[in-house]
Amino acid sequence: MMRYAFVMQLKAGCEKAYLERHQQIWPELATLLTQYGIANYQIFLHPQTLQLFASFDAPSSFNSAGLKTEPLMHKWWDSMAQYMITQKEEEEDSNEPQSIELTEMFYMS
Repeated sequence: MMRYAFVMQLKAGCEKAYLERHQQIWPELATLLTQYGIANYQIFLHPQTLQLFASFDAPSSFNSAGLKTEPLMHKWWDSMAQYMITQKEEEEDSNEPQSIELTEMFYMS
């Protein structure tokens, strides 16, 4: 298993709606993520900057490119675009959230 971590940006005033959407995550989306080997998925909010820190565990064979082509993933991103900064804001044709992958600097189990 490998740990993956990244940050995304929430739009101002969207904290409550974002939280509610994730408390009611679509069961079929949770199933899809599990099928790709994702486990222990967590998202934390930095209240002053509205940055979202996300992390999850997945096998070293995790196929992130494949997940990004899944129609259900695009449907979720489209439904969340009103709350987050997306790739469309970078002149790309996707509502995938803008994200910056983080490099692990320390881990203690």
